[in-house]
Formats: sequence, C-alpha cells, structure tokens
Amino acid sequence: MSDLSDDNGETDEVEEEEEATEDAGAEEEIGDDTIPNELPGEEDTDQNIQKHLEVHDATFEEAYFPPAVMQEVQDAWHIFITQLNGRDAAGEAIYAAVFDAAPSLQSLFKTARSVMAMRFMNGLTSIVSAAHNPQQLKTQVESLGFQHLDLEVTVPRVGIFREAIVELFEMELGVRFSSKAKLGLQAVLNYAGGAFIYIRREYASRIRIIQRSWKTANKSSGEEDGDEDAKKSGEEETKEGEETQQTAEVAAAQAQDAQTATKDIQGQPSSKTVGTSKDGKTAVKVPTTFNEMFLFNAAVMGFAESGWMNLILDQFHNIVTNVANSYRLQEECDVLTLVLDKHEGQVHLSEFKAVMLSSLRSLVPKEWDSEHEVAWNWLWENVERMIKSHMGKPHSQEKALERFISGLSPDDVTQLRRHIYQKFFQVAPAGQDHFKQSTTRLYFIADKIFEMTMEMFHSPRMMVEDISALGLRHVGYAIPTELFAPFVSCAVEAVRMMTTDETAEAAFRWSLTLISKILVRTILEGSTIVMKAINTNQAKALKKAVAIAPRSKRAMELLNITVGTQSISPFYWAIESGSLECARAMIQDLLTIRADRDSYYFGVDALFTRHPEVVQRLCAIAPQLLWPLLDGLVWRSRQAFGGRRRVNYYVKNLVQDLNSNFNMALEWLVERHDPKIICHPAVVIFADLLWTRLAQYNFLLSRCYFLFSLCVFIAGQAILGRTDGTFEERVATFCCRIFIYLGSMCRLLYSQIRLLYEDIKTGAIERIYRIPIPMSLMNPQDLGNLILLIVLMLMCVQEPIFHCLSHTEEFGLFSVKCADREHKDIYAVFSGVAMLLYWLLLINFSIFSMQISAFVLVCGRVLSEVFLFLLAAIFLLTSFATAIAAMNHSLKDFSRIDKGMETLLEMTLSMYPNESLKAVLEQSVWVEICIVMFTVLISVVFLNLLVAQLNQAYNLVHEDMQGYARLTRGSIIVSTVEAVSRKRWTAFLQSLNFDQKLEFNEGDIGLAGGIQVFEPANANPTTVETVRRFGGSTAPGVPWPEDPLDIGDEDRLEKLEKIVVKAMKTITDKKGGSLGTGYSGVSGFPSSA
Repeated sequence: MSDLSDDNGETDEVEEEEEATEDAGAEEEIGDDTIPNELPGEEDTDQNIQKHLEVHDATFEEAYFPPAVMQEVQDAWHIFITQLNGRDAAGEAIYAAVFDAAPSLQSLFKTARSVMAMRFMNGLTSIVSAAHNPQQLKTQVESLGFQHLDLEVTVPRVGIFREAIVELFEMELGVRFSSKAKLGLQAVLNYAGGAFIYIRREYASRIRIIQRSWKTANKSSGEEDGDEDAKKSGEEETKEGEETQQTAEVAAAQAQDAQTATKDIQGQPSSKTVGTSKDGKTAVKVPTTFNEMFLFNAAVMGFAESGWMNLILDQFHNIVTNVANSYRLQEECDVLTLVLDKHEGQVHLSEFKAVMLSSLRSLVPKEWDSEHEVAWNWLWENVERMIKSHMGKPHSQEKALERFISGLSPDDVTQLRRHIYQKFFQVAPAGQDHFKQSTTRLYFIADKIFEMTMEMFHSPRMMVEDISALGLRHVGYAIPTELFAPFVSCAVEAVRMMTTDETAEAAFRWSLTLISKILVRTILEGSTIVMKAINTNQAKALKKAVAIAPRSKRAMELLNITVGTQSISPFYWAIESGSLECARAMIQDLLTIRADRDSYYFGVDALFTRHPEVVQRLCAIAPQLLWPLLDGLVWRSRQAFGGRRRVNYYVKNLVQDLNSNFNMALEWLVERHDPKIICHPAVVIFADLLWTRLAQYNFLLSRCYFLFSLCVFIAGQAILGRTDGTFEERVATFCCRIFIYLGSMCRLLYSQIRLLYEDIKTGAIERIYRIPIPMSLMNPQDLGNLILLIVLMLMCVQEPIFHCLSHTEEFGLFSVKCADREHKDIYAVFSGVAMLLYWLLLINFSIFSMQISAFVLVCGRVLSEVFLFLLAAIFLLTSFATAIAAMNHSLKDFSRIDKGMETLLEMTLSMYPNESLKAVLEQSVWVEICIVMFTVLISVVFLNLLVAQLNQAYNLVHEDMQGYARLTRGSIIVSTVEAVSRKRWTAFLQSLNFDQKLEFNEGDIGLAGGIQVFEPANANPTTVETVRRFGGSTAPGVPWPEDPLDIGDEDRLEKLEKIVVKAMKTITDKKGGSLGTGYSGVSGFPSSA
C-alpha cells in the first residue's frame, strides 16, 4: 500500500485566491478536470451529499459539499482524535477497525501496523481538512489516488473501508457523532474511493509507462542485468506490494549519476561524450544515460546555444520521478519557473520537448511505442502548462515585493509582525502551544519569513536546500502541518493591510505558499515513526518503532533520515533535544549483536561511519551515555573453559578513524577528565595497546635525553664542581656545565618559544586577573620547564667559571677561586633549585607504572591540605611572636619578632634545647602562658587536624587514583602517537588484524574489528548470552522477529488488556446485534445510508 502521507495540500488554501484570477482556460491538467466558473447553489450541494452516498467512479469532478455539513465532519474528526488521546492512537484504532472488519482485505496490509496507522491518519486528515474546499479536496484526493495505483480499489472494498470507519466513530463518539457528520463523512469517503478507482483506471498505465521507461533510460545494459538480479532477490526477501513507490525510488537512485552529468553552460556536449581514440582521431562515445543523450541530441539538433535547457535538465529527474505526486510536481514546476525567470533570453519549451522525446526514443528503442509517445506528451503538456501559468511574473513580483519591504518603516515592521501573530492565534489557537518563545524571538521568526520570501526569488534552488534543512529540523519539533496553512493565510492578510500594491501582495502570497509547501513536504517525508518516538522520549515507543525495520537497514533507521539532498540524524536529534531515554535505547539497539543462520548484524560500524565524532558529542552533551556506548563494544562469552572466559573488544573505531588515521576518541575522553570513564575496560584495552605497542618506546626515547641531562647536571654540580680539583676535573666540570647551557638550556628555550608561538597563532591565551597566560603554561610539565629554563639562565649569568676566565694566569684554566663568597652562594642556590626542578620534572617517568603514578597523584592531591596547615602555622607563629615581643621581658630569643618566630618554630619541631626552654618558662609567667597556648594549638589541635584532613583527602581520591593515573598516561599517549611516523602507524594497525573475524565460541566465526582476550572466569560473571540469535527467514529485507527479552511485564499486561477489550466488544456485538451485521458477503452494504 502506498504512502498516505501527503498533507501539503493544506497550504494551498491561500494560493486559490491567486489561481482564481488566472486564466480559466488552461490546458488539460493531470486528472483532466476544469474549474467551473460559478459555484453551485445550496440545492446542488445537498444533491452532492445524496449523490455521494454511493460510490461513483465514472467521472472525477469537484464535489461541493455543504459547508455546515463539512464543519460537522471536521469537528467530529477533531473530537475523535482528542477522544483517543492523540493522532497515533487514533491511527491505530482506524487500522484495527479496517483490519478486523474485512478479513478479505487483510492480504493488502503488508506494511507494519505502526506505519500503516500513521499513513491512514495522515491521509484521512488531509482529506477531512480539505473537505470544505472543492478544488483543494479534488487536488488532495487526486494526489492520494496516484499513490494507490497498485492496489485493486473496488466499490465493495470502498464500502467496507467506509463502514468500518463510520462504525468506529459511532462507537467512540456516541451522541457526539451527529447524523450530519455521519452523512458528510460517508459522502467524503465515497468521493475519495470513487476517485481512486477512476484515477487507477484512467492514468495507472501512463504512470507506469513513464516510470518504467525513465528507469530504462538512465541505466546501461550492464546495470540492467544487475538490477534484474537485485529485483529478484528483493522479491524473495520481502513482498510489500508497493510497486509504484518502489519503482520511483529505484529510478531516483539509478538516475542520480545522470543528474550530475557534466555539461557545458551553452549546451555543448560534455567531455564524456566526445573523446579521443588511441590513434589520435576524435571518437564519439555513445551516450548511455538520459542527460548524456539529451546533451548530444541538443547539439545535433542545433540547440547548443540554448543554455536554458540545462536549467530544466537539472530538475527534470525530480519532475519525472514525482509524476504520481501532483503536489510535488507542482512544487518542482514552481521552482523551475523561478529558475527560468533568471535566464536572459527566450525560452521555447517546445524545443525541450522535441529533444526529450528524441532522446527517449534512442534510449528505449525496444519498448517505445505509441503508448509511450502519448504518456510522455501528456506529462510534458502538464509540466508546460504549470510553467507557463506563472512564466514572466516572478521578475515584476520580485521588484514589487522588494519595493514593499524596503519601504516599511520600523513602526510598520513592528505593526506587521504583531498583526501576523494576532491573526494567527485567533484563527488557530493551538498555535500558541508551539510559539512559546519571547516576543523578540517571534519577531525574529517573522523577519526571517520576509527574508526567505525575497531569497526565494533571488536564489530559488539554494533556498529549496535551506528550506528542506529547516523542515528537517521542524520534524524534531513535532509541529503539526495543519498549522502552516492558517499561518500563511494570516501572514498574507497582514501584508494586505499594509499595502495597496496587488503585485507585491501576490508575490508575497505566491512565494510564502511555495515555501510552506516545501516545509510541509519535508516534515511529512521526514516524520518517521522513529522521530515520533523520539518526541515522546519513551524507550518502549522507540523499540516498537524500529522493530518493523528490515534487519539490513535497522541501523540506518536510527542514524539517518534523508529528504532530497538534506539529512538529519535521529540519534543526534534525540541527544540535542534532551530525549536521553530514547538516545540510550538507540545506542543499546545499535550495539546489540543479532544473528541469523547466515549473518551477524552489529551497528558499530554504521554508528561510527555516520558519526565519527560521536565520542566527542557524547562527552560534551550527554556524558551519561558514554557507558552504554562503551558497554556495547564488549562481548563476553557465557561459557568459561579452564577458569578463563573469552572476551571480544570491538575497539577498531576507537583506535582508527575512517581514513585509518589515529582516532581522537582517546583525546576526547582525556579532555573530559572523568576518572571513571577512562577506566572502562574497552578504553583500558585500546589505551594499553597504544601505550605498550606504540607510545611507550617513543616516550622513553624522548625522556632519555632529559635523563641524560640530569646525570650530566649532577656530575657537573654535585660531584665534580664543588671544589677546585685537578686540571682534568676542572675540564670535566666545564664540559658538563657547557653541555647543560647549550644542550639543555637552549633546547628548553627553543621549546618554550615554539609553544608560545603556537599559542599566539591559535589564540590559545587564558587571562587570569587580566594577565594573558599562554595555554601551554597550564600544563604543569611545560610550566616546570619554563621555571627550569629561567633558573638555568640565571646560573649561566652567575657562572663562576665564566667570571674567572680573566684570571687564568693566576688561578689556572676553568678555576672558580677568583669568585667571592657571596657570588658563589648565589650560584649555589640557583644550582640547588635547578637540581630539585630536574628531579621534579623526572616524576613523569612514573607513568610506566600505574601504581607509582597513582601514588604520585595522590601525593599531589593531598599537598593542598599540607599547604593549608602551613598557612595556619605561619599565622600562629606570627601572632604569638608579636604578642611575646610586646611583653615586658629580657629574653634574647624573643627580643625581636623574627627571633621569636624562629624560637617558636624550633619548639614546634622539638629542636629547641630543654635547658633554654626551662630558663624561658622560669623568667616570665606571661611568656610561659603564651608558649603553652601556642604549643597546645600547634601540636595538639592543628597537627591532629592535619592528620584528619590528609586521611579524608586520601579517602576521597583513593577510588579514582587509578583513573587519574590513566588520564595522565592518556594525555601522554595522545601527544606521543601524534608524532609517530606514518610507516610505524601502518605497521601497528596491521599487527592488530582488525580485518580478521573473531570467534564468539569455538568454531563460531563472528565479526571483525576487534581484539580478543581471555580473562579470569570470576572477573565478570556472565549468565546471559548477549548475542541475540533468531531462526526463520535469513533475508536481509525481513525485520527481526519479536525478541522475548524485549517483552516486559507492562507489555504483557497491555497485551492482556487488549485481548479482554476485544472479547468484551465481541460479546457486546453479539448481544446488541447492531454492529458488525451491515454486510452481506463481500459486496453487501448497510442500508442506513
């Protein structure tokens, strides 16, 4: 059954005013109908109700139903939707009613229940919404009729369908379903059913001829064989009966290459058509696609200078593939009209027709006959009529609209914005539930609307792409398409109040109507049941929505929705819209391994191919979803042998990207700075692989030089350089210090200048108290290198050997005796500080052991508590030293504040002599009291408080110290691997054998892209098989059977409730005898009508 989702007819209400002023004598339209010049009277409309109480399929004309009756029908329809708590539930009810009412029709229901319910709802809503407007109703029914060409719609089947819906309304609405509403609904459904029969009888053959010949014209003979095989295999996999829709989709896919065929702007044959043979002579390549053949024939027939043909050719594929969709066909022709209006020069559409037919005859020689000639002429005549109906108008309308908008004053703009929303909220109160933003935001939307109406005239094709992208974003907002038509009407009415220029008003109306058509179409095409489930944020609804997808396409149903050239990711939309329950269910569904007898299905490659940056996105927006993502990459066997359990880690997409380069996943996880996620087994396994096989060796080599510099520094400062020794010792000392100044200090200087240049170039500057600080200095290692560089430069300036070079005759070469004592002391202080910095910077060698690294990090974490204690101790020392100095005593150790602080510090550290302490206590009672108070505070209170703080701080970081150690190692891995050569990286990837399939259990060859290890059986007990295995058909196009593990207690209770309700309904029907007895065989009808 074809898709009943075309709802864009609602936006045509405002277009009718413009169409009414156009020529009534237009040529034959698709459907062969004409618009009457006069509306029938009330008696005629009553006769229309009586007439359509039966199905009429002899003709297809406009039906003028009484407005009051149609209002009753629309009110009943809205009450029905409200009664069943939403469109989804209403669609399910209609599906169940039709399905249960006619067992003979159940063979037509081949699509999934949820999809069919949505199609029923969209189709019936579009018909009921247009029932009050004869022209719009006819167009809408015609569009739906073209989608039912492959179904054998008959009068008895229309009766079954009609009565099932009417009975459902009677049962659900009761007395609220008036007799007028019942008659009106029956008449509308009979009208639509008769139209479906008429359209199928009159136009089905033409549509099929056009689609079949277009498919043939856009593929070579080699592709035909492959397509036949694919078609046969597809029929074996799944039989959905939607031949018309499938034919259009296949033709669209196969003609995509033809759409991008190279062509000259003046219509010259492309380089693909004319080539050079081996002997140097010009050789003509035989065109194999429609675009190539069209360009060739255009040149041969003398139309090489007709550049406008290329404009039509670019859009001709969309026109042909949408021949069965009158709304889309009209939309394509409207856009093409705007494009042709930009062309300078004459446009003769009949010339295009001649080249088109000539090309088709050449590409479809075996099948071409008079019926093909009639069908393609019929198509082009309708396209030509649609284009000519607006040809020449866009230029003047664009000027008028631009003049109107530019002439508005700020007060006029504000008034126009206000009028639009005031009118809209009066006409459609439900719109207030979707326009909840501030007034400034609503005004911004109004301004964008006027901007888009102008841009539609300026750059039509670019605007179609932008509007399609905007429509896909509206899919996630769950905006009802019924609101677009009243919004357009209100906007046009607001413009009418602001201007008397009918051309500007018509331009705005026509442009905005076209924009709304594209938006509605995009929303309807993108509103899949997966997106509807995301809007509910219920995992159960998502599982139900994706359960109907073919197993080979199940992953892409969750990752990609494409409308035209625009696409949106349902998974990313769920994350960005806050539907995290659905996003979690999507990750779990994608990363669940499913299997039949032939194949394994695992969505990890599809996920990382569609979203290579998924780890970064989750780290930034939804970090709670990282655990489900990483858990899905791990498979553990339920069976254990010899105390060991087989584990597969599918980490290929975390190690390498799509181009086999180093994946930034580890860098993103390190930047997240989460000590728990970095300890996930999947992260640990691939990070350790990178460390042990790649980064460890490079890191060691890079630090060996620093270690060697430390050894030389120790030799030159702590072993040889302390005194003037022999000449050989002085030479060795000089060499060591020269190496430090040239080999270490200059190297550090170059490194710091390079980092500073990169930070300035990239703008990586952090301001702390308005002081610009390069981001590189935020790294403790780089900050330590800078401090070491400064100290080494001060040492070089104070170097005693350099100062004594002028006294070599007196003290000998490289002597240090000439320097005075104060100069030596300063140099010695710098030397000691540099020595400590060298050892401090060597701490990152602890990264080779996680235990040592964790201990170092714990020490760093608790140092803050020690600093707090020292700060408190200094405060006490200063306080009591100044207090004792202010007292009247003759103690030398407390005569000055600095002496008092030194004495108290010695007492704290138990370094003060007992005899001196006894003398101090005997001399002054007040000094004794102060010393006792200080001793109690510093030794009893503060020291014990320090111990408690250190204990608490250790407990807080103890659980995460391994994680912080791995974060430190991860940052080193990232910086090291980025410097690895391409050759070594390629060899590393080859050693991992990601292309080799891994076993699940012995003899069960599974999936590639992972690493297999064995872990102790008691490490992670697993009692449930994580691979979901299914029997039955193994065709990729068949959905997975229902998994018992996905059925919860709520599902079982809901199923039981439905059984009880169905049983009660059956009992009630048997007792009442009023329901379910309206048919006599297949063709019986109730006589109530």
